Amino acid sequence: MKSFIRAIELWKPDEAGTSLEYAGGAYDDDLEEFREISELALFAHDQGLPGKAWAAGHPIILTDFADSYFRRADEARLFGLSCAVAIPVFDGERIKAVVGLLCGSGAEEYVGAIELWHNNAELSHEMTLVDGFYGAATNFELGSRHTKFLRGYGLPGRAWKAGAPVLIKDIGENRQFLRAEDAAKSGMTFGLAIPYSKGGHDTWVISLLSALRTPIARRCEIWRPDSANDALTFESGYCGSGADLDAIYSGKVIRRGEGALGQAFAANMPVIGTEVTREASVAAKAAASAGLRQIVVIPVLNNNELKAVVAWYP
Repeated sequence: MKSFIRAIELWKPDEAGTSLEYAGGAYDDDLEEFREISELALFAHDQGLPGKAWAAGHPIILTDFADSYFRRADEARLFGLSCAVAIPVFDGERIKAVVGLLCGSGAEEYVGAIELWHNNAELSHEMTLVDGFYGAATNFELGSRHTKFLRGYGLPGRAWKAGAPVLIKDIGENRQFLRAEDAAKSGMTFGLAIPYSKGGHDTWVISLLSALRTPIARRCEIWRPDSANDALTFESGYCGSGADLDAIYSGKVIRRGEGALGQAFAANMPVIGTEVTREASVAAKAAASAGLRQIVVIPVLNNNELKAVVAWYP
């Protein structure tokens, strides 16, 4: 089974705070040489994709590396990478990290979607597509590029209204997913939307749509802080193996600092864990029992307030 997202990278400020340096990653097995190249990279403010996301203050998507500011473009093309999304994480105006998601195909077997949607409330009541990468799902792409969402409608619109991540299962059959017919024809199984806002009039939504043969993740989970803000409780999830995550996590919590999820919760920081079998959290144990090893955790902030953490297992 191949993953639609082929590499996930984490970039953090260096000691001087003037550049972003490599801080870990999760890669397909055939991308070890690209990992080595990334480990040596350094991005100043407004330089390269991580630096551009830092300067812009919001997520950025690049669906074509040719003649772009993606500094590792030649190496990326050698390994079949052609699209990247950068998601910055801030503490006020201070950059804390940038998460990079890299995709690419050139082969018909890659089906899925990674999209960036945007709304400026001063200019429009609708959310429109900034750009997206769809692999071989060309019919789904055509319809998506002519689609707009009102607040509360469709996957991006629901995440926009909630100000928190939204996961929809069986998107080919679910009425809440407005592009269900095209999704069904493309073999897509679930969708995850992550909103991004620092306050003001602008909201972005990153939409990740997964197909059975080339999933975005083998398992995806959304956890929310409890009422006392002391622990995380499970809200929703999807597992390609069919595991009943609601039953597995019923009555369970994850404390601050406990495993990758608890670390992201405590520090409002993305975490990439390369070996969940070394963790003791309930989420790590459940993942390990399903044969999953890596975990990527992203905190979802709205105007610097933690709304949820999203975990996915490549």
